[in-house]
Amino acid sequence: MAVTTFAALVAVSAYSVALGSNGWLWFGWVVLGLLTLGMAAAGSA
Repeated sequence: MAVTTFAALVAVSAYSVALGSNGWLWFGWVVLGLLTLGMAAAGSA
């Protein structure tokens, strides 16, 4: 999941550089990041 989140960050960053920032893409990445953190916390608990 962490690899997917990192890959999504790279993709969103590349999109922002190439075509301009998109708030919805960044919002989606933040949600994905929070899900990743939640799953990591649940797994280690």
